[in-house]
Amino acid sequence: MEHVETEKLSKHTVTKVWNVHEFCQQNQLGEKEEIRLRRLFGRFATARELLHNAKRAPKWRY
Repeated sequence: MEHVETEKLSKHTVTKVWNVHEFCQQNQLGEKEEIRLRRLFGRFATARELLHNAKRAPKWRY
């Protein structure tokens, strides 16, 4: 077992990594968009990558 000093720990935030399938479900993206994102990133991607690359239809159009 290793003892870790709290002063030596990094204060940087951890990058959130999402499962692409779960991200698409939570953001109500269609199956085609999920397939496109999976081809682009694989099964997992950072939240920033997914948010900036997801294509969404405008909410005010039907």
